[in-house]
Order: sequence, then C-alpha cells, then structure tokens
Amino acid sequence: MRIGIFDSGVGGLIVARAIRRAMPEYDYVYLGDTKRVPYGNRSPQTVFEFTREAVDYLLRRENCAIVVLACNTASALALRKIQREYLVKNFPDRKVIGVLIPAAEEAAKFERVGVLGTVGTVASKSFPKEINKINIEVNRARGRTRVFQNAAPMLVPLAEAGERKLAEPFIRKYLQPLVNKNINALVLGCTHYPIFKKEIKKLLPKGVKIISQDEIVPKKLKSYLARHSEISTKLTKGKKFKILVTDITEVIRSLSPKLVLL
Repeated sequence: MRIGIFDSGVGGLIVARAIRRAMPEYDYVYLGDTKRVPYGNRSPQTVFEFTREAVDYLLRRENCAIVVLACNTASALALRKIQREYLVKNFPDRKVIGVLIPAAEEAAKFERVGVLGTVGTVASKSFPKEINKINIEVNRARGRTRVFQNAAPMLVPLAEAGERKLAEPFIRKYLQPLVNKNINALVLGCTHYPIFKKEIKKLLPKGVKIISQDEIVPKKLKSYLARHSEISTKLTKGKKFKILVTDITEVIRSLSPKLVLL
C-alpha cells in the first residue's frame, strides 16, 4: 500500500518532494486536481466534495493506506468531515491527515504571527483557532499568540502558471499589512507559496521566521507513522513515485516527465 498526497494543483509537489527525501523507502502517489485549481475561492461544500472525490480515488483505486492533504484549503474546510464521516463509513482502517496543524504547532512558538493564505483558508479562521488551541494546551504561561491573516488570491494561479516575476508586486501587496503588524513569524498557509519563498524572504524584515510546510510536514509524518504501526506496517517499500493530474498544461508538463492524466 502507498502513501497518497493530494493537492488542488501542483504546489503540493513541493511537500511531496520533501516527504520523499525524508522517507525515500516508501511508495507514493501524488494527485493534483489541476483541472479545478484553485480551491481557495470555492465554497466549503465544493471544497469538501472535490477533496472527498480525490481521497476516494487514492484510497480505492491507488490502494493508499494514508493520504496527506497537502492543501491548506482542503485541510481547513474538508479534513474533519472526511475523518469523522467519510472514513468511518467507508475506510475505517485508513487515515487522512492535513498540513495545517503541523504549521500551527510551529507558529504557536511565536508571539506575533502572520498567515498568508487562500481566501477560503483565511475565511475559515482555522489557523488562529488551531494556533491558540495549542497555546491554551501547551503554552499557558506565555499566553496567546496574536495572529494576523491576509488572503493572497493571485498567488496560486501565478504559481500554476510559473510566473515568479509577475508575482512580486502581488507578494509585496499581500505582505505589507502583515509586516505592519510587526510579526516575528510568517506562515505560508498554502503549499503553492513556497514556490515564492525567495521573493517572500527578500520582502520581509530581517529576523522574521518563515514557516513553510515543506520544511515541517516530513518530520511530522515520519513521527506519525512511527506512532501508528497499524498504518506503517501496511506500506510497501519500493521507492516508487507516481504523479497523477486531472489536466495537463504546458507548465505542468515541464515539471515532470512522469505525469499521468486522469
């Protein structure tokens, strides 16, 4: 059985690559819903339906024991319902986890945190909720982290189009309200955003920590598998990696020669 990784587009490939580097022994399958990207401006019900379809495909057709939602919008708007309803009814022996909580755990270490995310992720208020839940449970003595959010709706389509230079003025516009809040950490609350990590770092004041999920999720997943032998013992170790997308554009084709169109 494989580890499945799902994202609305190709941004999650950054997380997938990092996971494979940390645990190269396993077999992986990546699914990017490039036909319907972005998810960030969709309704919560639509995000849930799209995510459920993807998870169902990975569990049923690709024989995944665990699926990582490498999409913050899906993690914010669909994960809990998939865990509590879909899995319980259809695959009680499988797991689906997200990328939002690992980033929130890291962000909770700081006093003033900015979150750059999609419209859907920001509207869900999932990052402030999860960060302060961790503060209450773990960091009681220090008190709550102050969390400031800003939506960055243009960054996903620009990332999917490979337009790094065109993205710079948008990045500057989206970052400025967070910089004005004197943040000491910035969460890249979308797995597409690490594509612009260099541009973002250049525009942030010195000393601001960038919390990027490709640097956090691999360690968290490795730890999760170590704690859940009922999943890890099912995983095959053939070092294979399969990439599936729902639509192939020229930019996407240039990313990998291994793309398979669904």
